[in-house]
Formats: sequence, C-alpha cells, structure tokens
Amino acid sequence: MNEQSIQNEKAGEPRIARLRRTTRETDVTIALTFLPGTIDIKTGIGFFDHMLTQLAFHAGWSLELTCKGDLDVDDHHSVEDCAIALGKAFAELAPSGAGRQRFGYAYAPMDEALARAVVDISGRSYCVLSGTFASPSIGALSTCNIAHFFQSFAANANLTLHLDILRGENDHHKAEALFKASALALKNALEPRQQVPSASTKGEASFSTPKEDA
Repeated sequence: MNEQSIQNEKAGEPRIARLRRTTRETDVTIALTFLPGTIDIKTGIGFFDHMLTQLAFHAGWSLELTCKGDLDVDDHHSVEDCAIALGKAFAELAPSGAGRQRFGYAYAPMDEALARAVVDISGRSYCVLSGTFASPSIGALSTCNIAHFFQSFAANANLTLHLDILRGENDHHKAEALFKASALALKNALEPRQQVPSASTKGEASFSTPKEDA
C-alpha cells in the first residue's frame, strides 16, 4: 500500500484517502492526497480553517475537509474529530515510513514568532508540544485545543511529533508558525527514499493470529 502510494505520487497520480467519520457530536468528511491541488476547509471555526489551510498548503497536499460539529457546546469535539479523521487519512496513504525519508524537521518564522517541528513516521504515536499562548482563544479556536489537535493527529497517523514554540509574542503568529513548521517537517518526512526496503533496521513489523492447537 505504501509503495503504491509513493509510485502514484511520483507519477503525478496520487492515491486519494477518503473517509467520513460520524458521531453524535460531529460529522467529518475528508479527502486527502499528498500532491498539491484543491484545499477547501469548512469546519465552522474560522481560525482553525486558516491553520488547516496553512498545513495543507505548505505540506504540498490536496485537502478537502468539512466538519459539522456541536459548536453550540464549544470547539473541542470539532477540532479533535477533524484531527482524528486527518490522522486516519494520513495513515491510509503512509502506513509506515518505508520507501520515504521517514524523518523530517523544519523551522518556520512568522514575524517575531519562531516554531520548530520534528516528525518521525515511526508507527508509534507520540506528541510533545512545548509552548504557551497568552490568550484563551484565537478567534473561535481555543488555544488549549491546538496541542490537542496535534496530539490527536499524531495518535491516529501513527507519528512521533515534537513541536516547540521557540519564541513569540502574538498568539496568532505563534500558532501559524507552529502549523507551518509542522507542514514543512511532514513534507520532508514523506519524500521518497530510494533503494531502501525498510525504514527501520528491524524491518517492517507484522502481526498475525496464532493458530490454536487442535
């Protein structure tokens, strides 16, 4: 699956991961490819739409995402479920780092703010975010949900993510630098790697169900 995705990307005919995730709280529809194209985000949370647009654009993705959520409660469920859906779609296209660079890192500034992102398509989900925001929200996006977005995305994409807001004063600038750095790191990690059958010295993990003794 991963090898076919890479070959399609090289040929300019990327696979498309499409899924719909519904609960009593949200209804999320997503289409993701790893080549530039249409970016259309509608979550009902303006600043979140802006951040997902930055993520897709700077990662070089096509991303169509629609979320109808219980914003009358707050933004938490919508942000979390969008992250889950995006992570699942990512994992469908890149189930492991095999055939890819696997590791990626990037810095991104926005005026006085500077952020760093380091990613490993490891198959092991972990996310660490170091940084703070001065305000409880940016537009309609709760700043506490920024870390939760990346945690939920990493958990479902099977990624290791280390994210740092290194400096900054304006919360908008800090958040945007963080999403841009993440996009650039993911783009680097997804780049094809030639003539390497596995992304790890231990090879690709496999699972099976043992047969019961007769």
